[in-house]
Amino acid sequence: MLFFSSWRALGAALILGSLSVAAWAQPAGTRAASAVTKPAPAAVSKSEPVRVLVLPSGETTLASPVPGRISVLHVGLGLPFREGAVLVTLDCQEPQARVGMAKADLASATDQYEAKLRMQGLEQASDVEVSLAASAVAKAKAQVDLYNFQISQCTIRAPWSGNTAKLHVRSHMTVTAGQPLLDLVRSGVMYLKLNVPSNWISTLKMGHEFEVTIDETGKTYPAKVRRINSRIDPVSQTVELEATMLRTYRELLPGMSGFAQFTGMP
Repeated sequence: MLFFSSWRALGAALILGSLSVAAWAQPAGTRAASAVTKPAPAAVSKSEPVRVLVLPSGETTLASPVPGRISVLHVGLGLPFREGAVLVTLDCQEPQARVGMAKADLASATDQYEAKLRMQGLEQASDVEVSLAASAVAKAKAQVDLYNFQISQCTIRAPWSGNTAKLHVRSHMTVTAGQPLLDLVRSGVMYLKLNVPSNWISTLKMGHEFEVTIDETGKTYPAKVRRINSRIDPVSQTVELEATMLRTYRELLPGMSGFAQFTGMP
């Protein structure tokens, strides 16, 4: 009887032990399964490289506003200048002489007008004569203003800060009105021009940031979309973009090129 009781107690202990081991092992197995089945984070996909061209934020060709001879050329090829700096000085001796003649005519017209007024007070000049004398004074003043304006055009100043890209003339050359003098490029943040696939148009938005690698420097710079063309090229199935660098980089020059890569594009 004692032997049977001991055997039954031993069996109960074994059953309880196996249940405890199973209960302890189940959470660990669940954790292991969760660790195996947890998906890895998806990698950010980048688009195919798109060729870009670096452009200045502004460029222009300065032309001579008046005919004359170049007295001094204050800039050289590639040299920087500040806004308002004198770039070209023309010889203004002829307009200055004309100003002297116009001032003499103005003084004469003014004297005649004043004389007509005195004569009108003595009833020796009619209202028409006084009116004609006043018109002569106004015409002489306009001539003075015109020649003073021409003198101001003899000094050509920079419209903004930048660099000289091309010289069309040299010192002591005689130029005509409208003749090109200098090609200027504006300093500051550079712009980018590129064409991207037209199927990006539904995803691409203004201000979309991307990376651009410039061939000449080998460096990668951040940029963002500035403008999107409102028309798609039906032949190449591309749309033209204008972008801008996020800040100024002194090593970048207009005319450089490279490639851009976008994220999140189809």
